[in-house]
Parts: sequence; C-alpha cells; structure tokens
Amino acid sequence: MEQELAYSFHLGSDKNKSKLAKKVAKENVSGTTSLSNNAIQNAKDLSDVNKHNLRDYDNQTELIRTIYGTSDIVNDVKQVYLEEFEQARIEYNSKQTREDRKIEDYFKKVCESQNDIACEIIIELGDMDFWNNKDERYRFKMVDVYNEQVKELMEIVPDFKIANATIHFDETSPHMHIVGVPVALNCTRGMKKQVGKSKLFTKATLTEIQDKMRNACIKSYNKFYEVNTRLKEKKKGRNQDINVNEMGNYREIKKQLAKKEQKLEKANVQTKKIDNTSKDIDKILNNLKPTKLNKNNMVISSEDVQKIKNYTKDVKDITQTVRSVNDLNMAIKDFEHSAFEIEKENRSLKYEIELKDNEIGSLKKELSTKDKIIGRLQAEKEKLKQELQKFKNFWHSIMSHFHKRICYDKDNNYKIVSDDLYKNGIFDSNDNEIANNIYRRVTIPDENKKTKNKKKNNDTRF
Repeated sequence: MEQELAYSFHLGSDKNKSKLAKKVAKENVSGTTSLSNNAIQNAKDLSDVNKHNLRDYDNQTELIRTIYGTSDIVNDVKQVYLEEFEQARIEYNSKQTREDRKIEDYFKKVCESQNDIACEIIIELGDMDFWNNKDERYRFKMVDVYNEQVKELMEIVPDFKIANATIHFDETSPHMHIVGVPVALNCTRGMKKQVGKSKLFTKATLTEIQDKMRNACIKSYNKFYEVNTRLKEKKKGRNQDINVNEMGNYREIKKQLAKKEQKLEKANVQTKKIDNTSKDIDKILNNLKPTKLNKNNMVISSEDVQKIKNYTKDVKDITQTVRSVNDLNMAIKDFEHSAFEIEKENRSLKYEIELKDNEIGSLKKELSTKDKIIGRLQAEKEKLKQELQKFKNFWHSIMSHFHKRICYDKDNNYKIVSDDLYKNGIFDSNDNEIANNIYRRVTIPDENKKTKNKKKNNDTRF
C-alpha cells in the first residue's frame, strides 16, 4: 500500500519574526525551516530572503536549485516592479500638477509604506518520515514536480507575478521557496496598478488556491515517480504559519528541558569521577591477599571497605539521576511533538470559527439591510395610506356635491356630467347611483362594507 503524503502551502506572514520562533521552526516535525517564513515588508527583508533562499551564508549551493529567476532575488523583484508598474507610474505622474505628488521610484515608495513589497510562498510535499530514507537521485526528481507547481501557480493566480523559485535539498524534506509580487488592477486611488497582497490573498482565495495546488502537485508526483500515491487529508487553517508565541506553556517546558540538560551534564561529570574511582577500586581488589587460615578468603582493610561502599552508593545515585533525566528528555520531546500537532488542530478550529463569524457577520449585515428596507416600505405604506385617505375624503366631497346638485337642485348640467363620467368609466355603478339617487346616502365603499359586516354580526347574535 502506497504511503500517503502530506502537502503544505505556506504564505509568509509577519507572525514569526522573533529569534525564538525561528529557532523552534528549525525543530519542526517536517525537518525544514518552512515555518519561519515571514512577510517581506521592505528592502532589508527582501535581502534576508535572498541570503536564506540562495544560501549566501554557507557553501552548500550544490544542494540549492533555482528553477525560476536568477541568483539575485532582489534584482528579480525589482525587474517585476519595472515590468508591472512602470507604465502605471508614468501615467499617474502625467496627471499630477504638483511635483511632490509624483512617484520617482515605486519600489522605494512601497518599501517606505506599511504594505508588503513581495510575498513568499513555501511549498512542501512529504514530511521527515517520508524523505528520511530516500537517496539523492530520488530527492532531485522533485525538480520536475516543483517546476510544474510554478506553472500551475501562474495559471491559478495570474496576478501573482513570480520573481524567483528556489528548491532546497539541504534539509530533511525537499521544499520550494517562491518569491513574487501580488498585483492589484483597476485601483481607484493612486496608480491604477499597485501591489495588493490583501486583495489577492484572502482566506477564501487561499483555500481555493491551496486545493488546486495540492491536487496538481500529487498528479505531478505520480507522473514523474510513476506511482499512484494519495495525499493525506487536508487540514483547514494551514494557509498561515503557526506562531510559536501561541503554543501555550511551550516556553516553560523548554526552560525545564534546559535545566534538566544542565543536570544531565552534571551527572556526566560525576560519571567521569566514578570512572576514576573505579580504577582505585580495581587496585584495591588486585592487591587483596589471602588469609593464612583460608586461601579463599581475602584480607581487606576497613578503610578500603568504606571506599567500596561509597563507590557503590555513588554509582547507584548517578545511575538513577541519568535515567530520570533521559526519561524526562524523551517525555519532553514527545510533548513537543504532541503540542505542535494540537496547536495545528487548534489553528484549524480557530479558522473554522473565523469563517462562521464572517458568515454570521454577513448575515447580520444582510438582516440589517432588510430591516432598513422594511422600515422604508412601512414608512412608504403609511404615506400611501395618508394619501389614500386624502383621496377618499376628496372623492367623498365630490360625490356629496354631485348628490346635492342633482338630487336636490335638479341641475341638469350636473346630470349630464354624471352620465358622461359613468359612460367613460370614471364613475362606476355605485358612484352613479349615489349621484342620481336621492335616497342613497353618500358613503365610500369601505364604509359600506364595514356597515354590512357590522349588521351581519348583530343579526347572528339573536
């Protein structure tokens, strides 16, 4: 049965900048330093990425493979800025009437702002347990897999302009560092084209990107390695790095481990002392002489007996100390691994809660909008009711006037007008009867209906 492989897609964040975070990252279960990747917020950060990714600080360049870009990541990023933003910068400057508002160098301007000038993505297939027994030839075949990952990322996120992609083979798990520039289009303020990490990478888009990238990665792996391996089940909330500062009492445990390691060192010193004492004991035993009465019995002085007793006691104490320290050391290592796994699960749950909170927030906004619409409709309804009442009163007055003029004054002109209104459909039969029937009381239809219902109800009581 083929082993299932883990897949990780980390987008650099600003949560892991402390020295302790970087130190712990080097001890993570995958055997790589991928957890220490940070946001690239200025030229210095970019220079640090250049040194780390290309291993400028050591001589292990044969285990570093750049598959996209050059041997200078800083220049690669600057080249992307020229290709993507220079035209937008020129257009922006042409519309400015004041010189102090013009942008001389967009790369420099972003470096001086609070925005990230570039992003780093780290992709890793397989963990330490998988890669631990693989030879160099097997590991270097990942170049083909990661080459296709770069192409897939370009297709899935076309507005993320890749500047450099470098694979590290000098750690336990082969993994790839991708440095690129997120581009935001059709901006309404400033340049029409700008750097836009927050617009391009959201929780929703990161989830979608990761799903597509992981499916593409395992297909590439199976193709080039001629296997039929599956991926381990995806864990939610893994798009961002785990911050070591959030790992509960992890630091306290590390302090305890350091103290026990000091105790172990002390035990080692005592062990050396015991080794020296052992030589003295050997001399004592070698110098023992048989008694005169029985050759099987040896003569030993009380002083030498005490030395042997002290030696035995020291050996027993030190053995117990060394065993306890070693047991604690193993327990703490197990705790570190468990804490790391638990924290990953916690991050996943936090991510799900955030999604639910966002969904609830959206529903609340939608409900608030609908409440406003309902309130507006109710106000309009009241206004229409008032207008309708005015119209009813007005119509009642007209009908009363016709009724009086036709039925009492016998004004033939009003009779002509009444008949004409009826013929043209403006008066209905009820209106015409009111205007012409002296015995018909002038009321509006709703009042007639209420009167009939009231009379009907009164009749049913008897």
